[in-house]
Amino acid sequence: MDISTRQLNRTFLQRQFLLEPSRGSVADVVAHLVALQAQETDAPYIGLWTRMATFGHADLTTALVEREVVRGSLLRVTQHITSGDDYRWLRPLLAQRLGKAGLSAFARDLDGLDLAEVAAAGRDILAGQTLTRPALARQLGERYPGRSNMPLAWAVQRHLPLVHPPPTGVWRRRGHVACALAEDWVGPLEERPSLRTLVWRYLASCGPASVADLQVWSGLRRLKAEVEALRPELTVYRDARGRELFDIPGLPVAGGDEPAPVRFLPEFDNAVLSHDDRSRIVADEDRPRVFPGYSMVHATFLVDGFVAGIWELAGGELRVTPFRPLASDDADAVRAEADRLLPFLDLGDGARVVFA
Repeated sequence: MDISTRQLNRTFLQRQFLLEPSRGSVADVVAHLVALQAQETDAPYIGLWTRMATFGHADLTTALVEREVVRGSLLRVTQHITSGDDYRWLRPLLAQRLGKAGLSAFARDLDGLDLAEVAAAGRDILAGQTLTRPALARQLGERYPGRSNMPLAWAVQRHLPLVHPPPTGVWRRRGHVACALAEDWVGPLEERPSLRTLVWRYLASCGPASVADLQVWSGLRRLKAEVEALRPELTVYRDARGRELFDIPGLPVAGGDEPAPVRFLPEFDNAVLSHDDRSRIVADEDRPRVFPGYSMVHATFLVDGFVAGIWELAGGELRVTPFRPLASDDADAVRAEADRLLPFLDLGDGARVVFA
C-alpha cells in the first residue's frame, strides 16, 4: 500500500500527541512515547507541555520523585525519561546489543583495566544509596589509585543500569548528576528482553517506519533480519520515496488533511529525532538548520505539521526565527502559541516574544 508524505506527517503527529493533546497522565504519555528525550534538563518539561492538555512543572517532578518515571542513559546512549516498568526491559535490551559503546573518549584512561571488575566495584559502592557522579568517581579512585577518577565513573555508568534520581533532571536544576542502581530504584530488570517489544512500542508512537528509522531511533544496528522475521505480523506500506515502511495492523493512518496546530518543540525532541528519513516532519533543505552539528538539535516550531523555524531563549526573550516568511495567519498562530508558552518558561518580569 502506498502512503503519502502528508499522511505520514499527520499519522506521526497523531501518535506523538501533536495533533490532539493527551488527557492522560505524565506516566501514560511517557510510556506511549517509550522514552522521552532528556539531554537538556528542561526539555522534557516543554515536550510534555506541548503534548498534554494540562501540564505543570510539578507533574513531571512528582512523577520522577514517586518513581513512576525515571531518567537514565537509554536510546542512542543518551539521556531519556522512561516509565519505571519500561526501564526494566528497555535498559537490558539496549545494554546487550550496544556493548562498550560510549567509552571511546576514555580508552586511554581505562586501558588495561577489567571493566567488569570496575563495574562490580561501582555496584558495591552504590548498593542501597544514591551518590553524585563526582562522589562515585572519588570512591572508585580510592580503589584504583593512580587512575583518573571520572573515566572510572563513566565506565560504571556504561556497564551498570543506573538511574539519575531527583533532584537531577528537575525543572531548572543544574549541578552534579545523582546516580543510583536501577534495581534499587525500580526493581529487578528483565533477563531476556524481547526485540519484538521494542518494535511494537516504537511503531505505536512513530510508525509507519522503516528498519533504518528504527535503528536511528534506538541506536541499535543490524536489525533487518529480525524485523524481517516479524513481517507476517506487520502491515507494510511504501512511501513516496519507494521505501518500505512497517506498521502495527489495525492502527489508524491519517488522511493527510487533518488540521495541524502550531506546536513548539524543545531541543532534541522525539518528533525530529525518531527517523532516518525525517522528511515527514523536516524538509530536506531545512535539516542543516535544525541539526547544525553532531551534538546539537535546535528547538523548533511546527506550522501545518512541518518544522517552519527554530526558537531559543536569550535573557528574558523567547526568540522565534522562521526559516522563510510566514503567511499572515500562520505568523499570528505562531505568535499566539509562543505567547501561550511564555508563562510556562518562567523567564521573569518583562519576558517577551521576539521574531527574528
